Amino acid sequence: MHSQVTLLNKKIAPMRAQLLAHTVYSRINNLEGLKNFVQFHVFAVWDFMSLLKSLQIGLTSVQLPWLPVGTANTRYLINEIVLGEESDVDEQDNRISHFELYLKAMRQMGASTSLIDALMYEIQSGQSIEQAIQKSALPQKVKMFLSYTFEVALHAPLHVKAAVFTFGREDLIPDMFTEILQKIYVNHPHQVSTFKYYIERHIEVDGGHHSQLALEMVAELCGEDATKWEQAATASLKALEMRSLLWDAIMDHKVIDQTAA
Repeated sequence: MHSQVTLLNKKIAPMRAQLLAHTVYSRINNLEGLKNFVQFHVFAVWDFMSLLKSLQIGLTSVQLPWLPVGTANTRYLINEIVLGEESDVDEQDNRISHFELYLKAMRQMGASTSLIDALMYEIQSGQSIEQAIQKSALPQKVKMFLSYTFEVALHAPLHVKAAVFTFGREDLIPDMFTEILQKIYVNHPHQVSTFKYYIERHIEVDGGHHSQLALEMVAELCGEDATKWEQAATASLKALEMRSLLWDAIMDHKVIDQTAA
């Protein structure tokens, strides 16, 4: 592993540990708790895709006439990740993006998609992302989380985008969460099967193959530039802090039934 990657991981390790130990996971102890979690967590799944596509736009040619951009290696790395995130497979082996798979899981379990649907509607109606976020009925902490993502996606240099994507967003599912999900699945197999598949697929693809590709991408974009690595670390740490705000927003939201089996 690149020495600067190791150093960056050390800098953000305390915040990552804090996130993985966040009390939000104690609220996901039954189906109602899971429903409450996903109606806000879906925004992290969606804006992750926007961050990913901003990287693809910057690292590959998406205009006509086509001209080579950057190195073939970075083009390969980002296109490989996009392929898996934008056109993976569901339980029936049908092509689907991870975001659409998440929505499918939400609908199966009976979780509300009204908040994410409303934001999608505003964007499709021509609102800018900044306007859509501020106009939404989302809690302020969720708005702050989204605003930071799009500040990076729209305005940050490529090495910062790549760092936030790699260190600030991937691989934030603790073992405790998968254990809790397994217990909920035992009691509600027909409502949670798609979400269980999504999480297992996320761990398999995003936490393994994609994480390694993303690390290579950051290392190539930052190179031996100490300033770029420092900027990457600062932005990654802030991204983790914003994720903590998202978790806090879920904790602030009242769960309708905390005792349902």
